[in-house]
Amino acid sequence: MDVHDVTLSHAKAPAGDAITTKVESPPSRAAEALKDVTFGSIAGIVGKFVEYPFDTVKVRLQSQPDHLPLRYTGPLDCFRQSLKRDGFFGLYRGISAPLVGAALETSSLFFSYRLAQDLLQATVLQSMEPLPISALVACGAMSGAFTSLLLTPIELIKCKMQVPLETGGTVVHRPRPLTLITAVYRHHGILGFWHGQLGTLIREMGGSAAWFGSYEALSLALRKAHIPHVSSSTTKTEAELETETATTDTKPQLAPLPIHQQMLAGAVAGMSYNFIFYPADTIKSRMQTEDAVGGSRRGFWAVGRELWRQHGVRGMYRGCGITVGRAAPSSALIFTIYEGLRRAFE
Repeated sequence: MDVHDVTLSHAKAPAGDAITTKVESPPSRAAEALKDVTFGSIAGIVGKFVEYPFDTVKVRLQSQPDHLPLRYTGPLDCFRQSLKRDGFFGLYRGISAPLVGAALETSSLFFSYRLAQDLLQATVLQSMEPLPISALVACGAMSGAFTSLLLTPIELIKCKMQVPLETGGTVVHRPRPLTLITAVYRHHGILGFWHGQLGTLIREMGGSAAWFGSYEALSLALRKAHIPHVSSSTTKTEAELETETATTDTKPQLAPLPIHQQMLAGAVAGMSYNFIFYPADTIKSRMQTEDAVGGSRRGFWAVGRELWRQHGVRGMYRGCGITVGRAAPSSALIFTIYEGLRRAFE
């Protein structure tokens, strides 16, 4: 079942039944929203455990201060130094806030993605059901914009915890989450928790459009590969194809994508999400950790200009390889777990 299947409701005729189609009443919006939140949270937490050590390395690479020599020569050197200094579990330092963030992010993405589809179908695209891929990409962007507002405060604390305070290579202080929350509020007020919001907004809007869009498009392509009678000029989503085969006695019932194809679509989605708008995430991470490495708080464009002047494109994409690499298994698990749970509790 594809992600946008959650917006449609249909009954599947059991094998061997006569030409009888049972039409089920659509599930309540509250029940579907609860599924999105619950299943998205579970999937997000599992994915975060897989990717978090790589995320720690990414943030440390992104947050190296401009006024000092580079501390790490690359991802492998950062891994080596981090393991030597902090041990394996040191790579999971600060995971408490990201686990909450992962549950919040993934559940809100799936939940707001469905709401965006409902909004489009109730307004500008009333005659189009299911929605075309282009509309689903727009729904992904709207979902990301909503989710960015929830993520920025969590990522602010996460980034500050992932970058240890050092003097001459010696760790001098490792603040806890509550200490950081108190310090941010005391020095910058409630709005201080949204420092870096523009970077998160750009990353989440563009990234979520790519995440959902590439997953939907690749899932559709894999589905069409199994259905020779579907014309290449006809744009049909997985939900439409599944509806047709489930309610018509002259067509075979369409099974879900094989798990390896589902994971492939999820992996491609994760890599698309992280690569395309990676510079915005780099700028955001630097903004949120500048005061932790001896700098002053600056705006998005000021940090971006300085980073470009000193390091160019390479600086913008520092840590990108490890980020895209860890996104593939994480995103594959997220989509597979989410859709597996939805299928199990239909």
